[in-house]
Amino acid sequence: MAFVQNFPFISILLSLFSGPLCSVLNGKWARRVNTAVITVIGILSAFVLQYVISTGQPYVYRMGHFSAPWGNEIRVGILEAFLACFFCIIMLLCMLGGIREREAEIEEGKQNLYYVMVNLLLCSLLALIYTNDLFTAYVFVEINTISACGLIMIRQTGRTFEAATRYMIMSLLGSGLLLLGICYLYAVTGHLLMSNIREQVQQLAWTGQYHISLMVALGLMSVGLAIKSALYPFHAWLPDAYGYSTLSSSAILSSLVSKGYIFLLIKIFYRVVGFDVVRDSKVVNVLFVFGILGMVMGSLSAMKEGNLRRMIAYSSVAQIGYIYMGLGLATEAGTVASIYHVLSHGATKALLFVAASGLSEASGGSDKYGDITGAGFRNRLAGIAFLVGSLSMVGMPMFSGFISKLFFAQAAVGHAHKMLPTVIALALSTVLNAVYFMKTVIRIYTRKPTERHSAKEATAGAYEILPKTHRVGLWEQPAKSVALICFILLNLILGLNSDPIMRLMHSGLEMFD
Repeated sequence: MAFVQNFPFISILLSLFSGPLCSVLNGKWARRVNTAVITVIGILSAFVLQYVISTGQPYVYRMGHFSAPWGNEIRVGILEAFLACFFCIIMLLCMLGGIREREAEIEEGKQNLYYVMVNLLLCSLLALIYTNDLFTAYVFVEINTISACGLIMIRQTGRTFEAATRYMIMSLLGSGLLLLGICYLYAVTGHLLMSNIREQVQQLAWTGQYHISLMVALGLMSVGLAIKSALYPFHAWLPDAYGYSTLSSSAILSSLVSKGYIFLLIKIFYRVVGFDVVRDSKVVNVLFVFGILGMVMGSLSAMKEGNLRRMIAYSSVAQIGYIYMGLGLATEAGTVASIYHVLSHGATKALLFVAASGLSEASGGSDKYGDITGAGFRNRLAGIAFLVGSLSMVGMPMFSGFISKLFFAQAAVGHAHKMLPTVIALALSTVLNAVYFMKTVIRIYTRKPTERHSAKEATAGAYEILPKTHRVGLWEQPAKSVALICFILLNLILGLNSDPIMRLMHSGLEMFD
């Protein structure tokens, strides 16, 4: 065995044990440990990716060198290694961009606890990516949920407590359905290892035995993970969770957490049940319908929102809809388009939240639309970054959002029943995206008069008190500036260099079989 094959297991252990270590450190040292851990894991994941590409074959790592059911397994292919590396990059930039906000919004004595949650969250995401055992996946789903809830409520305001409570209730509902589905599947197949379950499911599908039980298990797991990833209409917790958390939490939750659940669902479709069985079950048709509804209803909710961060949060509902619509096409091209949109949305949504923080800072700390007028002039880099993120969400060429929408349209072409609804939903969602994102861009680049007053107020000598605004220099916050520049470059790389990334996606999906 090559030494590099140990890196995924080492990465999971490193992030897992760095959590308790951060709990006994002060905030500054906990931050340094967290940054080092994310960086090291990202580098290890890059080595694993290079190794799997060079060999052209996935491999299985048996922990303790015991075979199932006594041991547990990690399975590594191109897709797993690539997503692990990508997630580390996004998390590192999210943490870099929110340093000042964390120091200002989290009590000094509890800042180390924040890094405990981040490390455990990274550990759970890596485990969801790599694990080859369905029950182990459930365990880390729960660790992911608890960590995300801690990231929401660490700010300790009334809004964040309410948001964390809603998040926990919905997540526990989703987790319960997922566990029920796993129990049904175990009762039918007698296995928890993904590869063993698939062999048994294929035999049962061939003979027609336990058909209803298999469909119930698949439906429960699909609905459970859909709830946890905020597919419409299970999104009620999302606006408050993203809108009122500290900056790093909002960026990480929106760009990574839901994507871990989605990737687990893709693994269940391909590696646990088998996509032929999933296609025949018609579960994908349900996901397709709710995906399209999410694309439209999420955008309509974003249009009505008067708070910048909540608007970005509602936009995530629409973008999650895109991903489920692609899965609902029940084709390899649709799945690859969904995975690419996971990358696009992860890079763009984090960019938008960090940029929105810069615009808010230049507007007296307010996220209200009326107060961010002209903020693009007061914080030029944040304005440019928000413009780039908005153009990507709308689907302008050169940016990642355009590529993913193009792939969705191509995946739908030739589909007998789903091509027309897909094209119409893409067109309608693009128009709605343009309405609320371009409205925001116009507002931040409209100069705000220094003083406003009505004729009646002028007569009485009363003037409107405007929020305190100030210019933010490019390097006044160097960490946030570096994060914004890197996010912009990442978005352009995904938009201008999509062919090799798509080849990796196709190769990785083929390794699932």
